[in-house]
Amino acid sequence: MSRGGSSRNGGVLLLCAIAAVVAFGILVDFAVRHPYWTAFLAVLVVAVVVAGGCFLARQRACQRADQAQRDRLIAVTDAMSGPEFEQWFARILVASGFRHVQVCGGSGDRGADITAIAPDGRRVVVQCKRQSINNRVGSAAIQRFAGTCREIHGGEICMLVTNSFFTAGDGVQLAMQLNITLVDRRALEIWAWTGKPTTGSAAG
Repeated sequence: MSRGGSSRNGGVLLLCAIAAVVAFGILVDFAVRHPYWTAFLAVLVVAVVVAGGCFLARQRACQRADQAQRDRLIAVTDAMSGPEFEQWFARILVASGFRHVQVCGGSGDRGADITAIAPDGRRVVVQCKRQSINNRVGSAAIQRFAGTCREIHGGEICMLVTNSFFTAGDGVQLAMQLNITLVDRRALEIWAWTGKPTTGSAAG
């Protein structure tokens, strides 16, 4: 920055400081001369601030309620992107009593789109598969998740979630053997609607 620019900025700051001091002096003088009006204005300002805070709180509560109502409908997932589906299921987890829910999906996530702590204290690792209804999740995806959910991410509850269905095959059998929860569209719809975690289902 040039020396001239620094001087101009310094002048502006000085003028602002002087204006603030003058304004403060005027306010103090007004308060001394008109104590009742000062008290009335102070109460009025506090009332406006409190009313504004209550209004904003009600607005946020209504927005959260509307979002929760929309989240209960499985059909909303059909128009979502993958990241939107992850955020949606994260909200379902929070509504179901899961704690420390974190969305970590993206490049390099190594199969963990969401991590959380279950109501019973166990670590949860979730992989989300947002698909079209007719595009089922195959055995390869299940096998890849089985190879990372516990060894890499330390999951005690490993959950593969889709808004579609799973294909019957070796992957489903492997999931059953390794105690990996498969949550398909039907199970996910019930979970979203009731707010109660599901044990999931295998092939649809």
